[in-house]
Amino acid sequence: SAPAAAFDDPRVFEKLGTDTLFFIFYFAQGTYQQYLAARELKKQSWRYHKKYMTWFQRHEEPKVTTDEYEQGTYVYFDYETGWCQRIKSDFTFEYTFLEDELVA
Repeated sequence: SAPAAAFDDPRVFEKLGTDTLFFIFYFAQGTYQQYLAARELKKQSWRYHKKYMTWFQRHEEPKVTTDEYEQGTYVYFDYETGWCQRIKSDFTFEYTFLEDELVA
């Protein structure tokens, strides 16, 4: 069944919590609502990692930054085993895996 018309309005997504945005992103794949959820997550400084197919957010400023990657502590969304946010220390985020086609 199609989502309610209210979910076609980008302003609705600005009011949703992070867990709800993650739910829409992972369970409404290929829809306009998935696009709106991803756009809102990006506005909240979440970045999608194409290799791990999950969202990361800096927990602190990176310890190392180069043209190819940054390394530091990140919060990531564990959609596979816990449906929760976890911390990953000393993680190297290679920019080649950064999804950057979607404009926030």
